[in-house]
Amino acid sequence: QVQLVESGGGLAQSGGSLRLSCAASGSIVSVRTMGWYRQAPGKERESVALIIRGDATNSAADYADSVKGRFTISRDNAKNTVYLQMNSLKAEDTAVYYCYAEVAHRGSWPTAENYWGKGTLVTVSS
Repeated sequence: QVQLVESGGGLAQSGGSLRLSCAASGSIVSVRTMGWYRQAPGKERESVALIIRGDATNSAADYADSVKGRFTISRDNAKNTVYLQMNSLKAEDTAVYYCYAEVAHRGSWPTAENYWGKGTLVTVSS
């Protein structure tokens, strides 16, 4: 009923930038928290950045300590899309990045269910 489709991954050099996008589609009533997780080889999936829907002009964001000051999360509520601008990339940012969203859809309203994208690979060369 809900799909998350990521785009924007790829190869970047250390110190470079990439921008990830994730669009939610389907029988959506409301998208609440959206965000990004990542999983590096041999490691557990970890939260990178989350953004909680506020009013029309404000949202609250939370970042992992390892990306604070380098990554910026934003969202376009009209498009049900979340973005992750990644600057000053480091080799340790290499991972598969997964989009996450809490979505209330026609079959679940008013309850929100958790959805995940299939992941997009980000590789940072040193």
